Formats: sequence, structure tokens, C-alpha cells
Amino acid sequence: MMAFHGNDELVRVQAVQSKPKDPGWKLFGKVPLRDVPIKDPKKIQKEYETRSGKAGPANPTSPRQSVRKNLDFEPLSTTALILEDRPANLPAKPAEEALKHRQQYEEMVALAKKRELKEAQRRKKKLEDRCKHEENIGTAAQIWNQEILICRFFNQISLDLWWQGIPPSVRGKVWSLAVGNELNITHELYSICLARAREKWRTTAAPSTDPEPEDALGSSDRESSLELIKLDISRTFPQLCIFQQGGPYHDVLHSILGAYTCYRPDVGYVQGMSFIAAVLILNLDTADAFIAFANLLNKPCQMAFFRVDHSLMLTYFAAFEVFFEENLPKLFAHFKKNNLTPDIYLIDWIFTLYSKSLPLDLACRVWDVFCRDGEEFLFRTALGVLRLYQDVLTCMDFIHMAQFLTRLPDLIPAEELFQHIAAVHMSSRNRKWAQVLKSGSSPFRLFLVLEKESFSRVLSKKFF
Repeated sequence: MMAFHGNDELVRVQAVQSKPKDPGWKLFGKVPLRDVPIKDPKKIQKEYETRSGKAGPANPTSPRQSVRKNLDFEPLSTTALILEDRPANLPAKPAEEALKHRQQYEEMVALAKKRELKEAQRRKKKLEDRCKHEENIGTAAQIWNQEILICRFFNQISLDLWWQGIPPSVRGKVWSLAVGNELNITHELYSICLARAREKWRTTAAPSTDPEPEDALGSSDRESSLELIKLDISRTFPQLCIFQQGGPYHDVLHSILGAYTCYRPDVGYVQGMSFIAAVLILNLDTADAFIAFANLLNKPCQMAFFRVDHSLMLTYFAAFEVFFEENLPKLFAHFKKNNLTPDIYLIDWIFTLYSKSLPLDLACRVWDVFCRDGEEFLFRTALGVLRLYQDVLTCMDFIHMAQFLTRLPDLIPAEELFQHIAAVHMSSRNRKWAQVLKSGSSPFRLFLVLEKESFSRVLSKKFF
């Protein structure tokens, strides 16, 4: 009995082993599944080229020779996918369809090659432009060092070089000379002011997160604005990560702003100053940066804004609107229709001298010409920005215009912007900027005075 059962088990095992394979699927009905060997992609490529007449017995192919003439690479897997015949268990591909697929494949490869060639040309042009730009900067720096700064004679050539942008290697020196030192500040005076600021920091309690409004501070209490400096330094050019706590220029910026609050306690620290000081620090030594900073803020326009002289600020806005209407009448009418007044966007631009509103390299170029032409160029730049985006702004309502102008695009073409600035004419009825500003008889002044209360609210909430 045991032997019989053993034979039974043997029969069952043999039956399982000899069971036919499951039939494979075809389009109609079932057929036995064939064992199709997996072909090597290179072999498929070679067979295709042999059939298409691109290779023969007398001309053996190699990986380099088998590449089609219009390709710089060998797409083996793609060729196998598109050009190889279908598996045997699928309907054969019609000749017309195979030809069509082959043509489509070659067209795709040609387009890919065309795109790659275009991208290579773009990269090459960008590299050439960069090399040319660096060469021009080197040539300009040589002219500035060997001719202009030695003779200090400014002719049309030097003025044109100034407009094109001062080379970074000499920018700090040119700024110092252009801004001047009417206040006769010395390095020793800076050290004294800095020592006083440090003493104040040691004796002052931890800064409050809810400081009093700047306007509420009396002249004798302005030095308490030292507390505000620490709050704003961390928000100065945060993308650079060099002025924040632990950064290489954090202490330098802190020192200059603190020294200035002790040097001018009647002005104290006002939000927006940190951006101006930071730009100077990037181009000058610490003491020279402080000297330029103090003299720059002593200019009439900057002093009017940082001392929050409402009446004088409104005079500047009124003069700006005269040239705004003269140069951009269509956009001016659109702003008037939507009640968009200059204080909404100009305060931020003028307070920081565009260093917060424009990309840093572009802002430095604006500073170059500002140091040459004075406050007039700040308002001319504003008109250039409005002219650059005139078509965009005329399609916006009040909210979108205000948002756009208070946060300009991150990428602004420098050359295009300066072309628009150059197209702005700072002349109205044969009167220059200084004459219009001095007259103070703009038809819009009354309107601005009536809006003084709302203007003050905008000013108090403008920064950060």
C-alpha cells in the first residue's frame, strides 16, 4: 500500500511538470506564448541601419559610425522603442505607420538638437556679454584712476562714464568726493560718537518691542532711538545675510547708526537709514562711510524726509507732480482718476534712496548719478520707473498700482530703466526742477495739504 501511494504521488508531480503553459493573448483568440529572446539595443540599432541601407558588409559599423549624421549622440533606447518591430504576439505595424513613426522620431530629434543649439548660443552670448562688460569696467576703472580722479576735471567723457556707472573699485572714493564733507567730520569725531553710543547701549535697558512713535520724541530724548536700531538691522538686506546677527557687517552697521544718533540727537534714528548706511558700508571704510552718511543725510531733501517735515515733503511731492504731468500725461490722469498720490510710493523710494526698492547693483548705479546731479535725479528716477511700467500701470486699479509700486519686480533691466530715465525731461514751461520747487505754486499743492492727515498715516506705516 505504501508503494502504491508513492507511485500516485509521482504521477501527480509528473502531470504538473508536463502541464502545458498558459496560452498567450493575441488580438483575437489565444495562441501559445512564444519565448521571445530579449534583444540588445545596439543590435537593434545595427539591424535598423542595415535594413535602411546606412551600413553594409563592406562598411562595418562602429558606435561612432552608426550615429546618424544629424545627431551628436546615440539614442539607442529611444531608437529601439520607436523603430523596432512589434513583438510577435502583437499585430505587425503597417509599413505606412512605421514610416510615419520613423519620420516623427527624426523630427523630434532634430527639434531637440535645434533647441540645444539655441541654448548653447544663448549661453555663449551671455558669456561674451559678461566678458565684454567686465572688460569695459576694467577700462573705465583705469580711466577713473589715471585721469579723472587725479585731475578732478569733469568733461563730457567723464560725465558719460559717470552715467554708465562708476566701477565698483573706485565707487566709494568717487562717492566720498561727490558728497563732500561740509560738516567737517573727522575720524576722531566718529570715534567719540561711537564711544558715547556704546556707553548708551550699556546703560540702556533691553529694547522695547513697542517703541514710542518717532514724532513723540523730544529733542533731548532722541538718543533713546538707539533702541530702535537693533530692531531694524536684522531687516536690512536680509537676502545678503551679512548685516544680520553674526554677519560680518552687523557690528559695523550697528556702530555707524548708533554714532549718528549721538551725533545728531535732534534727528535720531529713523527707519530707512539702515539701508543707506548699509550701501555705504559696502563701498567705504567704516569711518569714511560714517562721514559720507552724515553729510548725505544733511542734504535738504534727505533732511526734510528724515525730520518728517510735512510741509517741505508736500512741496517736493507737488513739484514732482508738475513733471509727472509734463512727461506722462496719460499715466498722470490715470493716477488722478484712482486717487493715487505720490506719497504712497515716493516715501519708500526717497527715504532709502532706492536701495530697498531696486536691486542692489541697480540702486548703486542710481546713487552714482545722484551723487553727481543731486536730489533732482531721485525724482527723475521715479519718473523713469513710472515710464518703464506705464503700460502695465494704466491697466491696474488703485490697490494693484499701490502694491506694484511699493514692491517693484525683482528683475529690472538696468539699461532699459536708464533709457527711460534719460527720456524724462526735467523742464516745465522753461522752468527747471529747482525753480519749480522754489516757487511752490503747484495747482496740486492745495490738494496735498488737504490730504495731509492721510499722508501722515501713510508715513507712519510705510517701512518694513
